[in-house]
Order: sequence, then C-alpha cells, then structure tokens
Amino acid sequence: MRLIEAVAFDALAGVPDGSGGEKQDWVEQFTTRAHFRYLRGSEAVIAARLQGKQPAVVTVRANSSTRAITPEWQMRDTRRGTAYNIRTAVPSDDRLFIELTCESGVMV
Repeated sequence: MRLIEAVAFDALAGVPDGSGGEKQDWVEQFTTRAHFRYLRGSEAVIAARLQGKQPAVVTVRANSSTRAITPEWQMRDTRRGTAYNIRTAVPSDDRLFIELTCESGVMV
C-alpha cells in the first residue's frame, strides 16, 4: 500500500484565550502518511455527496500514535487543507494498519 498523502490529527484541548480564560480549540497531536480511498456507489454515499459530504476510508500505519485516534479527533489533509471528521478507527485484518472511516464537509 502506497502511503503518499500527508495528514495531521487534531484533538480538542483548552488553549489560552488571551484574557486569562480558556477556550476549546483543535491542537495538532501528530502527522503521518496515509492512503485515501474515496467511497462511491452505495445509496448512502450518493446521498451524502448530494449534501456536500465526501466519505472516505483513510489507511495509516499502525503505531502507538495512530492507535490513540478516536472519533472525537479530526484529521486534516495537510496538502489540500481539508478537514475530516473521524467516524470509526479499526485495525486492518493483519493489524499493520489502522483504517479510518472519515467524512469531509460536515461540522463536528
């Protein structure tokens, strides 16, 4: 599998707001290489595309960082600037990769 895309993973965290308080914002956790497979064809996928959403399965190499990914995080395509909500994160059958079901074009 060719992991040729560059992605970053962000988690929500409290950051100073400059007034002595704190606000929730996305904080980058790590970057890695990935493989994108855009979904197409099923009725649910076509309906999502009509709403401006683009579902994809993104594959990353399994390691201690990628095993920590949860649906509360977001993924960013660092080349295109597209943000994706992570719906699921499951290991591949051989456990060498993590497969993320993601969706762009939606708010968290």
